[in-house]
Amino acid sequence: MKIIIFFIALFISTITVAQIKNTSDLDSIQKIEEIVITGQYSKQSVKKSVFDVTVINTKTIEQNAANNLADLLNQTLNISINPNTKSGKSGVSLFGFDSQYVKILIDNIPVINEEGIGNNIDLTLINLDDIEQIEIVEGSMGVQYGSNAVAGIINIITKKKSTSKIKIKTAIQEETVGNEYEWFNKGKHIQSLKVDYNINKNLYSSLAYSRNDFAGFWNGRKGEIYDKEDLRGHDWLPKENNNIKLLLNYKKNKLSAFYKFDYLNETIQRYNQIVELNHIAATDTDNPTALDRIYTNRRFIHNLSFNGVFNTNKKYDLYLSYQSQTKKLNSYTYYIRSNEKDNEQNNEYKSRTVFTTKGTLNNIISTKKFNQQIGFDIVLEKGLGTELSLIEGDIETQKLHTYDFFTSAEYVFNPKFSVRPGARISLSNTFDTQFTYSLSSKYIFDKNVELRFIAGSANRTPNYTELFERFLHPSHDVFGNENLSSEKGYSLFTHLKKKTWLNDNTKLTNKLSIGYIDLKDKITLLLVSNNPRDTYSYVNINKYNTLNFSLNNSLSINDFKINLGFTYSGIKQYLNSANANNEKYLFTPNLNTSIFYNYRKINTAFSLTYKYNGKIESYVFSKFDNDGNEVYSKGTTNAFGWLDATVKKSFFNKKIETNLGVRNILNVTKIASTAFIGGGHEAQPIAIDMAYGRSYFIKLTYNFKHK
Repeated sequence: MKIIIFFIALFISTITVAQIKNTSDLDSIQKIEEIVITGQYSKQSVKKSVFDVTVINTKTIEQNAANNLADLLNQTLNISINPNTKSGKSGVSLFGFDSQYVKILIDNIPVINEEGIGNNIDLTLINLDDIEQIEIVEGSMGVQYGSNAVAGIINIITKKKSTSKIKIKTAIQEETVGNEYEWFNKGKHIQSLKVDYNINKNLYSSLAYSRNDFAGFWNGRKGEIYDKEDLRGHDWLPKENNNIKLLLNYKKNKLSAFYKFDYLNETIQRYNQIVELNHIAATDTDNPTALDRIYTNRRFIHNLSFNGVFNTNKKYDLYLSYQSQTKKLNSYTYYIRSNEKDNEQNNEYKSRTVFTTKGTLNNIISTKKFNQQIGFDIVLEKGLGTELSLIEGDIETQKLHTYDFFTSAEYVFNPKFSVRPGARISLSNTFDTQFTYSLSSKYIFDKNVELRFIAGSANRTPNYTELFERFLHPSHDVFGNENLSSEKGYSLFTHLKKKTWLNDNTKLTNKLSIGYIDLKDKITLLLVSNNPRDTYSYVNINKYNTLNFSLNNSLSINDFKINLGFTYSGIKQYLNSANANNEKYLFTPNLNTSIFYNYRKINTAFSLTYKYNGKIESYVFSKFDNDGNEVYSKGTTNAFGWLDATVKKSFFNKKIETNLGVRNILNVTKIASTAFIGGGHEAQPIAIDMAYGRSYFIKLTYNFKHK
């Protein structure tokens, strides 16, 4: 209660100070509002949206020289990026919920990965070369976007128009990895090319290509050709991805349609750090070998969308998407000194194909105050997955089909007050019928104060690993469980926002948010047998909820903008434990701030961003007591701060642009933690790889336009 009073008092004091000039005195000023599509019946301004939508625009993306979604979201409040140095993937977490609970969409269509559709996305595979803006909605959005949208959604909106007949944009970026850099073998090397062409007044086309070569983080190691075990390989795996995108957008009268093709090829190289010497007695020499692996990830996306109006005011949207993603493994014995390969095998060990279609129809019953939407959402998914070297028997292809139908209605009581209830039913070939509900409302007070209350639910369906995979390890076994139930998430969020125009060129925005997410039937990996060997399986057992308080403030004065945000987020775990009295909220503070200034006289923009990630406490399995009950102890992950700085300079009427910057100025590398299974307050901390240290980059961009 004390923390709630603190946040409310801080918010009231801030907006009270801001009352230098009432908004009513500035009604004649044209204030440009950001336009959003996430969760809307049609495109509309952020202010009119019943949901609270956070927007990251093109200017922010370009200023930070962000190349993929992981780069961009690293400084966002309430969001954490979790890199995995062994797999090369980077996942997202929101309010402490990992990437299984956050749904990633491109133009309202969920993105595939080898484990499913929409969640568990590797953010480094989402390139930003064709992005208009990114929209984030916090809280359960199951009615609007189906399963797995428990903690929130991230919707990536692509560019679909150009004001020029022909527009060409090409860029090259060189970046160190920590203090490592060479022209080919070390650092990051990024190239991109994008061509926009208006074929005629109704048809726009775009073709984009990008290449991102990450040479790995060596950190004192010697890479592939080193023949001794102590220093071979890399700390972070080298990887390269090539991405081709094609978009066609047609618009005439009341019909809009676009087709998007997206092909990505990623190669990850794992040079084993274990070296076998293979001593040859006849010659008294060693013939060192290593069991190396090259992972290849291929993704195809075909998206087709139609929207328009018929019968005067009936608006429809129809999405169709076919996506596939496969992971292949090339494994071999590498003779290091002779540079030869032996026992080479090529296998496909994970794959996923999805056909999804979604349609909505608005204004079913429509008046000036009432609008109803109905829709369907069908996902036909199949795939296979295994740990290739450890599985026994044949690999079976599994199918998961869902057929969802949803409806919502928005009633506008008056220009200030509106509500939107909604419901969805989900039918499946695997799970019982599921229901989700939502109720959102918005009230606009005088002096531009906005209040939103959003209640919603969403389910998380078990992923392929939890349902079907078998992992047979020399020391233990892990089995999927086909009888798992879906997790059920419920959220309540309140947002209070105030915009104040202090004068014609100065705007102050304050927002206070309080959020609660409750998760039931949480899926947990538990030890189910230790005879004759340890066997783990996935079961529905835990409850889990979060309580979050956030305060965001921004001040814009002409070309100067400063943002300051603070959040205090707590997690409560309900554990099947002998010491169940540990069921209480463990809170973590986070803070972010950014300063942006555009010095027009010299065509130069400066930005500085900082994010403080507070100490995280959590209960983790520690041991079994004498009665065989699980005992949990409190583990901690240390706090750290992340500071970036960039300078952007344009020349020749913005035909040439240069970005110079420093990432991770505070030189963060590893974070100490005792929050691991078997850890707790008595355990020795382990070091979690968070980053590879301070790095520097330069980006050169050339823009060509032809009217």
